[in-house]
Amino acid sequence: MANAYEKAGVNVEAGYEVVNRIKKHVENTKRLGVIGSLGGFGGCFDLSTLSVKEPVLISGTDGVGTKILLAINEGKHDTIGIDCVAMCVNDIVSQGAEPLYFLDYIATGKNIPERLEQVVAGVAEGCLQAGVALIGGETAEMPGMYGEKDYDLAGFAVGVAEKSQLVTGERIQVGDTLLGLTSSGIHSNGYSLVRKVFFEENDFNGDEILPELQGKTLAEELLTPTRIYVKILLPLIKKGLIKGIAHITGGGFVENAPRMFGERFAAEITEGTWPVLPIFEVLEKYGKIPHNEMFGIFNMGIGMVLASSPEKKEEIMIELAKHGESVYEIGKVIEKKNVAVIIH
Repeated sequence: MANAYEKAGVNVEAGYEVVNRIKKHVENTKRLGVIGSLGGFGGCFDLSTLSVKEPVLISGTDGVGTKILLAINEGKHDTIGIDCVAMCVNDIVSQGAEPLYFLDYIATGKNIPERLEQVVAGVAEGCLQAGVALIGGETAEMPGMYGEKDYDLAGFAVGVAEKSQLVTGERIQVGDTLLGLTSSGIHSNGYSLVRKVFFEENDFNGDEILPELQGKTLAEELLTPTRIYVKILLPLIKKGLIKGIAHITGGGFVENAPRMFGERFAAEITEGTWPVLPIFEVLEKYGKIPHNEMFGIFNMGIGMVLASSPEKKEEIMIELAKHGESVYEIGKVIEKKNVAVIIH
């Protein structure tokens, strides 16, 4: 017979099943410094195991926004967790820190263990890509707040940097080179507009194979997970080759590029210096979005922008090429006059 909590819509037994299902995924992410195992009241990490003389902890938290609605509609839940990890760890590495551990929070209307295992499996995969440990989290079953098919996902990450290696942007000066690292697609920003364009204004259902998308269905393209840049950036940071890093997320180039250098300078970005991904051309076309506005909303094919001295540019490109990374010289730092980003 159902107990009082079950009658209120909360299945405690399903919660226990979720924990058992996700243990193997969590175990795969263990790294040096992790203490204990899943199930405690808090995750523990031993900083003394790291070779850092002057440790500075840097933390970040984020979610994946309304991209989750696409995952729910498509019944595909195994990549949205990668997005969640990426949004946090990419911010942390942008300040020169090595991400150490991650915690997730899932709120849902009904605890469906199979589905939540898929979500956490994606989180664990993102953690593996970033080299971080998944040391804890929370699953909240909240009937009345969410529908049975609905859920939301957020994450929190902590990283460490040697104080002398923090990437603060303070060394950036006029004439420095801006290098762009490619994105995997839209990543996890702008999806309220994306859904409006494709599913409201143009009445697509996600199964369309648009010629521009090279054989992918629209839904497959839109659910492509966010790239994680941690492992390719850390060697450059430790060598002191990068003066500033901008993670191109919500607000596109216009909002994020200036975050490297505050109010001091401006970024001059030259169009045509990198391949704009087809999904952005499709969005602009079907949404009738003014071209210049696209740069203030989306990443346009560049997920990270690095600022470096011109004389260090070649060394950075060679280092990235060793890892098969495509990097493009997309602009330079200039004196600020009226605006913080100039795109031409």
